[in-house]
Amino acid sequence: MASLIAPVKRVAASHELLWNLTLRELRTKYRKSVLGWSWSMLNPLATVAIYSFVFGHLFQAEAPVGVNSNIKVFALYLLCGLLPWNFFMLVTNTGMNSLLSNAALVRKVAFPREVLVFANSLHGIVQFGIEMGLLTIALVIAGSLFFPWIPIVLLQMLLLLLFASGLALGLSAANVYFRDLGYLWQIFTQVWFFATPIVYTPAIIEGKVPEWVQRILDLNPMAVFAQGFRRSMYDSAFPGWDNLGACALVAVVSMVLGWSLFTKLSRRFAEEL
Repeated sequence: MASLIAPVKRVAASHELLWNLTLRELRTKYRKSVLGWSWSMLNPLATVAIYSFVFGHLFQAEAPVGVNSNIKVFALYLLCGLLPWNFFMLVTNTGMNSLLSNAALVRKVAFPREVLVFANSLHGIVQFGIEMGLLTIALVIAGSLFFPWIPIVLLQMLLLLLFASGLALGLSAANVYFRDLGYLWQIFTQVWFFATPIVYTPAIIEGKVPEWVQRILDLNPMAVFAQGFRRSMYDSAFPGWDNLGACALVAVVSMVLGWSLFTKLSRRFAEEL
């Protein structure tokens, strides 16, 4: 237990450094860009437009009717799953490269290295919050009055942050020793994306894949998160204790394992970088 608490205390003691690094990430994200932070919503909107045309128009995919909201808009259904996925990818990709991109700082200054990963995570949650705020406005206009479930949505965002940050810690540590990891992660997440019911409904693949494949898909943590966000936002309903419990479990396991691996491998970061 002490080995798990000690890294948390180190990061807490370096909260000012964490804050400054987070501000640095926020300030440099869209520096010298004409549209600035508008890109944080324009990028997913462009993706939604492409997927809506391909799956919604060409393949005639239809969004289900919201349980309590009674809305049926494929673009909104897609966004409720796509925005959490984009946030997950942002945290893991930037976190994985945080040590390599700050190699000079790691070699010369003594500080908790985890701060570099968490700064990217906090930067990501700010962007995610902006995107979810705009999605909220769109859903309310469409008729999904999910205001009672906003605390649940915030809890889901926190759990997804922990899950993604845990993976980012493990990936960043392993990436120092194995530089091909970034390329492998890119390929793996492409498969993971289409194995997650984001651009399609879960009902589409039920009974159409082998049983062993279905079991693997049922264990997909990002599918659980996407389902939870859609239940609370698109359906305007409680996602269920089973969903929240599963999200909490994978978040805690990811953080514990990822941080433990990071701590174990951190002793030789300076030499390897």
